[in-house]
Amino acid sequence: MEKGRDIMAKYLEFESMTEGLENKVVQNLKFRTGNFLWKIKFNVPLDPSTVNNVNLYVTSVNLAPLRTSIRYNSMDNEIEIEPLEPYAQNESYILNITTNVASAGGKHLKEPLQVQFKIE
Repeated sequence: MEKGRDIMAKYLEFESMTEGLENKVVQNLKFRTGNFLWKIKFNVPLDPSTVNNVNLYVTSVNLAPLRTSIRYNSMDNEIEIEPLEPYAQNESYILNITTNVASAGGKHLKEPLQVQFKIE
């Protein structure tokens, strides 16, 4: 393994997450940056009107919102969440996906999803 790859593999520390997500959340970072992009893949097409910064958002652990840009790629059923301000090193954040996110057929997520993380 290349020396650089070992550093990148430990760039994010996942502090906690909704039960069942443990094997679904992975890191694939090419560069160490505070502006990395979250990609959330769904197995069904989504209702684009439910993909917004009210239904998906990032906060600090003290619930201060982080400004983000949210895009929906309908070809891949994938949501991208990009910070508009860098994540601070050694500060914990929470990625929140609410049950208001719905499929194109109108089905909502059964439970909200959260991933608490920090940049080391």
